[in-house]
Amino acid sequence: MRLVAGATLMYRGFIALSGELVLGPAPLVVFQIILGLLLVVGLWTPVVGTLLGILEVWHLVSLTGDPWIHILLLTLGVSLALLGPGAWSVDARLFGWKRIDIPNRQNSHHTPSEG
Repeated sequence: MRLVAGATLMYRGFIALSGELVLGPAPLVVFQIILGLLLVVGLWTPVVGTLLGILEVWHLVSLTGDPWIHILLLTLGVSLALLGPGAWSVDARLFGWKRIDIPNRQNSHHTPSEG
């Protein structure tokens, strides 16, 4: 998910810098490319996902045309902010990979009380 969102951001950013796509002012497009690069490598993923969500809300409000790519990237950004980068990322190497272990229900023997 992180690779798809990051690659899409970088691709659309480079297309916008070439003049074929309008995504806003050039500094904002460069910011989008940087966010895409950070997502691809998996660095600061929760922060980058949040910034991606904010950027895509801005695109939805300010740009005309088909909104679905912005809605998709907004959803991916929020999802990545909540889920985190995954095991194969710079974040996992720097800060450790967070994992939640769910206990097996078969190990707990609960008998209903007789009344």
